[in-house]
Amino acid sequence: MPKWYDDVAAALSDHGLVARGAFHPGPEDEAPARTGTVLLAGNAESGMWRAFAAAMPAGDHPLDTWCRAVLEDIARRFGATALLPSDGPPYLPFQRWATRAADVYRSPLGILIDPLYGLWHGYRGALAFPGRLALPPQEARTNPCEACSGRPCLSACPVAAFGEAGYDVPACAAHLRTQEGTDCMSLGCRARRACPVGRDAAYEAPQAAFHMRAFLAARG
Repeated sequence: MPKWYDDVAAALSDHGLVARGAFHPGPEDEAPARTGTVLLAGNAESGMWRAFAAAMPAGDHPLDTWCRAVLEDIARRFGATALLPSDGPPYLPFQRWATRAADVYRSPLGILIDPLYGLWHGYRGALAFPGRLALPPQEARTNPCEACSGRPCLSACPVAAFGEAGYDVPACAAHLRTQEGTDCMSLGCRARRACPVGRDAAYEAPQAAFHMRAFLAARG
């Protein structure tokens, strides 16, 4: 690994975050002007949740607040600019950046699947560097969904919110507000939990419940 990448990864690790790859953006990537290298920062397994839960700030969007503070501090140390998915509008194409930085793939649920972590990972921000830095080697990994015969993720949702037409957000949100939605609210989305990939990295109940509450709160 390039030293700069290892150093940034170590700084992220101090807060339970994970370096999720890097790439040199082109015009089609919509990176800020004069950006030579983008490094993705995110979560996988329980490290970020434990660090965040121990220092959870007050306010309506505590995870965004915490991630911004952490990433801006690291950005200052390494001469970069911190970018967050919540910046905007216009919003930065983090999902596209993720596929540029590492071999992750769009799952039948629409969210990205990682061959190691399955659906239990996320992208919390990015660091934009002005220079074209040496990139870490990118391990070639195949899409696990292509070898999944049953695709249980598509049949596990109690209200069939996932299908050929895409993700029915209103149906999902309405279900979560009912007594029958308690299971998803407390343990995480059933469809996500049905995926056989990366189950060892599944969010613990407090983290899953936090994200589900945030999802529902964003829908009013």
